[in-house]
Amino acid sequence: MDYSTIIYSKSEHIATLTLNRPEKMNAINPVMTQEVIQVLNEVDADDEVRVLIITGAGKAFCAGADVGTLPGNAKNTTAASVDASRTPEDIRRGLVASSGVILPKLQKMQKPTIAMVNGVAVGAGCDLAMGCDLRTGSEDTRFMNAFIRIGLFPGWGGTWLYPRVMGLGKALEFLFTGDYLEAQEAEKVGVLNKLAKADELMATTMTLAQKIANGPPIAMRLTKMQVYKGLEVDLEIALQMAAACETITLTSEDHKEGVKALREKRRPVFKGK
Repeated sequence: MDYSTIIYSKSEHIATLTLNRPEKMNAINPVMTQEVIQVLNEVDADDEVRVLIITGAGKAFCAGADVGTLPGNAKNTTAASVDASRTPEDIRRGLVASSGVILPKLQKMQKPTIAMVNGVAVGAGCDLAMGCDLRTGSEDTRFMNAFIRIGLFPGWGGTWLYPRVMGLGKALEFLFTGDYLEAQEAEKVGVLNKLAKADELMATTMTLAQKIANGPPIAMRLTKMQVYKGLEVDLEIALQMAAACETITLTSEDHKEGVKALREKRRPVFKGK
């Protein structure tokens, strides 16, 4: 299918979604939002896809929301709140409609996701990267959630995402100051899983993605579910869920293949059954 704001491709169980508005630093507009959602739905339903990579065309990952297209924006303004013709409730509904779509879908996706952050990731673009399960980057990678600089609250999920990715103290510093989180520090605090040279970023990311794609799909899906649900429940409930999930994996063909391959000293070939 042809898209106007993204590029979608897949090969050997790995899908790649590229934000494709390089002239706008891949800023997210309503069309891109709908196209990204369409691809996320397709990936989630496609058993051939085991890993999704999200990246940006050109020199940026994503510069955030295209402020010119935010619901309620008046001409030549930078925030919905300055449009005097809209009530606070109008603004709230517009923000929910624009920000509450991609990240919930991304979080609920059963397949592992990797943000290949090839440049700046700002605002909603930072949230998009943090919303993925893993992140890779290079010396060109920079994260910033700059809402505080213009007197705004990070309404795209940052206050929920950042403490889970980088820890409470660092997340609060990141949110309170509006400063950039540079690549080296991002790796140090665990935001970046892999840090590579710019010309090696694609190869590094694909190596990580292929390693995950070679794993057992059923166990991968259940592991992801358990990790995220584990952030919301106590240990007793988590253990009950784990028992149910392990029953599924123990009776799967992939488990039998894994044991057989271990005995035969070869790499297993998992089929997701």
